[in-house]
Amino acid sequence: MPDDAPSPWKRVVLKLSGEAFADPATGYGIDGSLVARIAEEVASAHDELGVEIAVVVGGGNIWRGAAGAHAGMDKSTADYMGMLATVINALALQDALERAGAPTRVQTAIAINEVAEPYIQRRAMRHLEKGRVVIFAAGTGNPYFTTDTAAVLRAAEIEADAMLKGTHSGVDGVYTDDPKVNAEATKLADVTYLEVLNRGLKVMDATAITLAMDNKLPIAVFDLLTPGNIRRALLGEPIGTLVR
Repeated sequence: MPDDAPSPWKRVVLKLSGEAFADPATGYGIDGSLVARIAEEVASAHDELGVEIAVVVGGGNIWRGAAGAHAGMDKSTADYMGMLATVINALALQDALERAGAPTRVQTAIAINEVAEPYIQRRAMRHLEKGRVVIFAAGTGNPYFTTDTAAVLRAAEIEADAMLKGTHSGVDGVYTDDPKVNAEATKLADVTYLEVLNRGLKVMDATAITLAMDNKLPIAVFDLLTPGNIRRALLGEPIGTLVR
């Protein structure tokens, strides 16, 4: 049942990095306990707050297209491999969400009919209306675009009210500089799209930020790995940085 304290948003896209799923010791692979904890938080918030939640997950814990391209691989091939890595993560998250009690559908931008539905906007929106969590995998289905851009694109397509970007590196928002390198870096509670672009702030790539700006999509950046933060972000609590 929905919580007494409602979320300011009816429908959101939650962007998770693939690295958040990785084994902390190696930085690679899938740590089942981490995925289960994230899934339990999403399932609990989904049930108690009544918010429609779609998820976009990266694939960096398995493969990064940029790394392949830098090693001399064809850029398009490397990016398609990265898209397939996101499908693996999406299936792992789907399994964890359903074990946590949340009905879930995976939709992919690349047809893999044996394991997931193809991405269809109207079907995705209908799943959300029926109370299912929808996981969008395989990015945009095109090389040269990041999963951050894919998340903003899907959010615009399904008419989401906001995008929640969960970080995994212990940084709890957007800073004036890298706080791990510069001790004088300060956290920004609220920042505009143009400030992000003009100051080169590390939020998402410029394509994603520009697309969010064009569609007036607010982006809440927060620390994903702090227990309870998904719920707090959905409630609109000031735990990170709001880009708008």
